[in-house]
Amino acid sequence: MAILPIRHYPDEVLRKKVPPETKIDQSLIDLAKNMAETMYAAPGVGLAAPQVGESRRLIVLDCNPKDSPRLITAVNPEIILRDGESYEEEGCLSVPGYYAQVARNARIKVKFLDLEGQEVIMDVAGLLGICFQHEIDHLDGLLFIDHLSSLKKSLFRRKYKKLQAQQEERM
Repeated sequence: MAILPIRHYPDEVLRKKVPPETKIDQSLIDLAKNMAETMYAAPGVGLAAPQVGESRRLIVLDCNPKDSPRLITAVNPEIILRDGESYEEEGCLSVPGYYAQVARNARIKVKFLDLEGQEVIMDVAGLLGICFQHEIDHLDGLLFIDHLSSLKKSLFRRKYKKLQAQQEERM
C-alpha cells in the first residue's frame, strides 16, 4: 500500500465528473486500499478518487477512525433518497485550512457496490451522511465551497489565496 498525493483546489481534476465504473478489477481494489491509507494518514474521514488524481467513481469513508474504525469503500455511490436539512461546518483535504458551514440533507439513503461487487443500501445521518454527500460531490466535480453563497465564495477565494501564500512561505 502507498500514501498518495492529495490534489488541492484549484486542480482541474477536482472539477471533472467521473463516469461510473463498469467492473471491479484489481486496479480498483488496489486504489481503494491506497486511498484508505492516504485518508487515515492525512488524517481525514473521507476521500474520493479524484482527490488523488484518479478519475474513478470510488470513495472511502471512516467517520470514527480512532474510537472504532469502520472503513466503508463505495464504488459508484449514489444518493437515492434525501430528507431534511442540516448545517454543519465542513473542511476538505483538497481545500486545506478552510472550513465553512454547509447546507446538506439531514438524512440520506445511499446505494453503492462494495469491492466484491455486492450492492449495499444504507440509511445514514449525522457525520456519515454529511461525509457521503461531500465525497459523492467530489465524483460529480463539486467541492464543498460550491455550496456557499456568492459572498462567501468571494471571501473564500481571498482567504484561500492568503492561506496558500502562508503555506508557501513556510516551505
